[in-house]
Amino acid sequence: MSTAKKEYKRVTVKSLVDMKKHGEKISMLTAYDYSMAKIVDSANVDVILVGDSASNVMAGHETTLPITLDQMIYHATSVIRAIERALVVVDIPFGSYQSDPKEALRSAIRIMKESGAHAVKLEGGIEIKESVKRILNAGIPVMGHLGLTPQSIYKFGTYTVRAKEEEEAEKLIEDAKLLEKLGCFAIVLEKIPAALTKKVSESISIPTIGIGGGKHADGQVLVIHDLLGMTHEFNPRFLRRYMNLYEEMGSAISQYVTDVKNRDFPNDDEQY
Repeated sequence: MSTAKKEYKRVTVKSLVDMKKHGEKISMLTAYDYSMAKIVDSANVDVILVGDSASNVMAGHETTLPITLDQMIYHATSVIRAIERALVVVDIPFGSYQSDPKEALRSAIRIMKESGAHAVKLEGGIEIKESVKRILNAGIPVMGHLGLTPQSIYKFGTYTVRAKEEEEAEKLIEDAKLLEKLGCFAIVLEKIPAALTKKVSESISIPTIGIGGGKHADGQVLVIHDLLGMTHEFNPRFLRRYMNLYEEMGSAISQYVTDVKNRDFPNDDEQY
């Protein structure tokens, strides 16, 4: 298997399948606004996820459930304006696809038409089969999401690792195969054992994107606020912080306040 990297001027769903085929790992990060998306895209991240995690990191909600379809479209529209290279995938929020395949299709169409996004993501397996089929039949690319599915947090009751028991693990594998068969172009695997991620990744031809799923996934995704250390109370094992912006930004802002109070800002060179 070759690990040579191909240069992609524009990443597409086909690009991700090619990356898996050639053994190139896929990078994926969240973004929710123009400024952050511009930075992420410029760093050559392959996929930008406009995640319903905006409910947590942007709006301060405890779960992803409260965010609305209109709000997701707003965030997605802001991100799309910044993008030159990355594939942009948008979460369809809770309550916008689970119960009615027709509503799922309407939600997906709204996201694609109103934001200009490239694909949508849904949580679940066989339970949302008909919704996935309708969206795919309309020509809209779909990314799946298995394992810990945050939109079902009140069903699980905890954010602990999923599919540790054989029965749940087998269902996850079957769901992954089903999503591939339906036509999904990739699947996020969240907080499952690394050995299971390996098994799933080897049993399907479409890419797997891990978050807390270990090194055997075909790619990795993190929430940008966590990667940059803007959040400081969230400390799962899978998170690697590449910066500590919470402290750095706090220090810079405190210095600004001090300079204003001490009449040091603005100085003579900083005025007209």
